[in-house]
Amino acid sequence: MSKTLYDLPKTARAAVITEFHKDLDLSDSHPVPSAADLKPGTCLVKVDYAGVCHSDLHVKNDAFGLPTPLPLVGGHEGIGTVVAIGNHTVDSPVKLGDRVGMKWTARSCLKCESCRKGMEGCCAMTVTHSHGCSVDGTWADYVVAWTDYVTPIPASLDSAAATPILCAGITVYKAIKQSNTKIGDWIAISGAGGGLGHLAVQYAVAMGLRVVAIDTGASKRDLCLNVLGAEKWIDFMETKDLVKDVIEAAGGLGPHAAVLAVGNALPFNQALLYLRPAGTLVAVGMPPGGATLNVPIALLVPKCINIVGSATGNRQDMTEALDIVAQGKVKCHYEVREWEEVNDVLKELHEGKVTGRIVLRMADARRA
Repeated sequence: MSKTLYDLPKTARAAVITEFHKDLDLSDSHPVPSAADLKPGTCLVKVDYAGVCHSDLHVKNDAFGLPTPLPLVGGHEGIGTVVAIGNHTVDSPVKLGDRVGMKWTARSCLKCESCRKGMEGCCAMTVTHSHGCSVDGTWADYVVAWTDYVTPIPASLDSAAATPILCAGITVYKAIKQSNTKIGDWIAISGAGGGLGHLAVQYAVAMGLRVVAIDTGASKRDLCLNVLGAEKWIDFMETKDLVKDVIEAAGGLGPHAAVLAVGNALPFNQALLYLRPAGTLVAVGMPPGGATLNVPIALLVPKCINIVGSATGNRQDMTEALDIVAQGKVKCHYEVREWEEVNDVLKELHEGKVTGRIVLRMADARRA
C-alpha cells in the first residue's frame, strides 16, 4: 500500500501559470494528490521553502520556447519533507519524514548514454520532466517528485539558505568544474553580484581560483570584493573598455576562463575577446530572443579558445555543491519573502532589483 506521514488535505495553495506574460494565479484550492494516486517511484513533498530564479521568469514569459503545458505550477527550487511515497515503489533512496530538495531536473532516465556519462541534464527525458517548466513545480504546499531524483539535505544546513543551491548553486558549480582551470588561475564571472554569480564567485574561490567579478552597482561591488572574495571588480556600466579592463585585471593576459551567468548576449561575445590563449568560455545563462554567439574563426583558431555549454549538474554534482556549503565555504546571500509575494518578486527580478537570491517561505513553514 501507499505510505503517508499524515492525513493529506484535498486541496492546498499553489502559484499557477495560467497564461504566458501574465501574473501567476495564487490559488488556495489546488488539488493535492492522495497517496493512492502517486505512481511507483514518486513521492509527495510538503514544501517549506521555494526559490525564485530568472529561469522561472523566462518560463512565465515563454522565453525559452520549451514545451510548457498550461496551467502549470511555477518554481523549480524547493526544500520540504517527504509525506507520501507511491505504492509499489522499489528500493526508494528516501523515506517518509526525510528532508529533501527539488531542482530543475525533476527526472532523467538514468539509462541513456548521456545519463551513463553523468550528463543527466542532456537526457531527453529532462525536457518533459523539468519542475516548473514541463511538470508542476515548487511554488505550492505539496509537490509530486521522483524518489530517485530528490536530494537529501545535510542536517547542518538551514532549509531557506540551502534552497538556492538546488539550482543556482549546482549550475555554477558544474560550470566552474568544466572551465578547465586549476588552482591559481584567473576566472571572470559576469553577473557576479546576482543570484547565480554571487555563488559562482564563492565556489571559484573555494576551488582556489582568482576571480574577476563583472557586474554593476555599489552594493554588488561591495558584496563581491568585501564579502565573497573576488580580487578584482569591473563595473560594466562605468568602464570605457571592458575587454581591456578585464585583461589588465587578470594579470595583463586575460582570465583563463569565463563563466557567463547572464541573460544578455553581449557579455558572451566580449568574453571571446578578453580570454587569454587556450581560455575557456562556459556559457550558463540563456539570453531570450534567439541570441547568438558570434565567433570569428580567425579569433577562435589562433587563440585556441574552448567554448563549453553547461546547463546543470548531475546528482553527484548536487551532493558536492551542498557539501561545500555545509563546510561553510559558500554562503548564499538571500532574502526570505512570503509566498503571496511571488508576483512582486518576479517583477523585481525583471527590473534587475534583486541582489543575491530570494526565497519564498510557505505558510506552514511560517507557523512552524
